[in-house]
Amino acid sequence: MANIKSALKRIKVAEKRRLHNAAVKSRVRTAIRRFNEALDKAEPNVVKETLAKAFSVIDKAAAKGVLHKNNAARKKSQLSRKLAQFKERKEQVG
Repeated sequence: MANIKSALKRIKVAEKRRLHNAAVKSRVRTAIRRFNEALDKAEPNVVKETLAKAFSVIDKAAAKGVLHKNNAARKKSQLSRKLAQFKERKEQVG
């Protein structure tokens, strides 16, 4: 354990940030999971809402520095690709 006052503070701050970052990452995973669940249920209105929410959460995480901007872009790209595949399947079926 650190003895120097500044080192003790850094430990506290690092722990606080770790918990905050974990919460933000959890929000991102939850938003993505909800989008995937909406795709499985094939509800177009819900899919649009959950995609917008997921994009918003991902962008906020990237802006705060929790996710790297390229990581955020990749996640958004994957979600967009899934949406395109969903629309393509929907058109083929009916």
